[in-house]
Amino acid sequence: MNTIVSGKMFEMAKKVIPGGVNSPVRACRSVGCDPVFIQKAKGSKIYDVDGNEYIDFVCSWGPMIHGHAPDDIVSAVKASAGDSTSFGAPTTKEMALATMVVEAIPSIEKVRFVNSGTEATMSAVRLARGYTGKDVIVKFDGCYHGHADSFLVKAGSGVVTLGIPGSPGVPEDIVKNTVSIPYNDDAVLEKTLREKSDTIACVIVEPVAGNMGCVPPSATFLTKLRTLTAELGIILIFDEVITGFRLAYGGAQEYFNITPDLTCLGKIIGGGLPVGAYGGKAEIMDQIAPDGPVYQAGTLSGNPLAMAAGIANLKLLQRPDFYSDLNEKAAFLADGLNRSAESTGVSITLNRVGSFMTGFFVGTPVTDFNSAMESDTERYGIHYRQMLSKGIYLAPSQFEVAFVSAAHSWEDLEKSIKMTEWSFKKLTEK
Repeated sequence: MNTIVSGKMFEMAKKVIPGGVNSPVRACRSVGCDPVFIQKAKGSKIYDVDGNEYIDFVCSWGPMIHGHAPDDIVSAVKASAGDSTSFGAPTTKEMALATMVVEAIPSIEKVRFVNSGTEATMSAVRLARGYTGKDVIVKFDGCYHGHADSFLVKAGSGVVTLGIPGSPGVPEDIVKNTVSIPYNDDAVLEKTLREKSDTIACVIVEPVAGNMGCVPPSATFLTKLRTLTAELGIILIFDEVITGFRLAYGGAQEYFNITPDLTCLGKIIGGGLPVGAYGGKAEIMDQIAPDGPVYQAGTLSGNPLAMAAGIANLKLLQRPDFYSDLNEKAAFLADGLNRSAESTGVSITLNRVGSFMTGFFVGTPVTDFNSAMESDTERYGIHYRQMLSKGIYLAPSQFEVAFVSAAHSWEDLEKSIKMTEWSFKKLTEK
């Protein structure tokens, strides 16, 4: 496969952009190659600047649940752009999408739109601190909630991929108010919350961890978390930037039947445009300015293009059997990947929840950050490069997830399984 133009573009980009990319994992360092530069996409396929076609399982890291450039979303964005790309003022589209979100998510009575998942999580934590009058936040090892200072303690996603323990530039005075504990450990969870309840404002969690790879919650973890936080007067925040509208129309909280106090959203609610949101009980949300004293603002919050794309995206999700059809495809792919591993003798642990999954190159269960870190990242890098050479576009990190979209055809999935088996056979030869 020829990627000469991508190589030239990357060298040019490194002269004007740090590392040549605008988000670290895109540099592909952990998989031992340079990135391909994407030119366009349609449906389940993306195309690079050299003209190569790939079946895409990154899906822009999640929001492309209908595939790339669905006609309804493209038309909505074009129509909205004709009226101007930004107003910095209230619009009816904000109200329409907010109404759809409130109707869809069980715990959300009011919602505030922002521009990214990071903005949503940092704003939700500020709100929780303002509402409770307490400072400490509890997160979980390997969970990633964006790049705000408070969240870069034992974080997942690109921090894990690059092997960074935290980040320079984060003051110790901020870090001291973040407590990170193991994911899926009920005993440590209870001990931590009971001992520090008088100082803990909130617990923030990915209900399904998606940034140390896909790590589902145990049968008791989320229930224990909800019970303890309710008892101790601690705000429970679900970071559903990945799981929101992905696992079910009502998100992970509908899927698992657990109701948090605040919810953070992103990705799918913008149809591929920059967006984030946080919402929850009206009593808590009413503390946000201008109604309350907790300040948060943004010129592009509620941007009309993002709102138009989000409305169109959510309407498509309301089609009958959408989620059952999507999950059927994901199950087919997961079964095929497991069969490929068994037939070739390659040790993997495949975790899947709904339409996203991770195949960890390790032969033991992956239930938390430490067990995820046992994965053979070098082997994943070889697999990534081999799959890319056959036109299969995976996440350039062992610690990210693969997404299935409604646009993936059965032929796409069958080809991907076939190429996986080919790649696994190659791995056993090395």
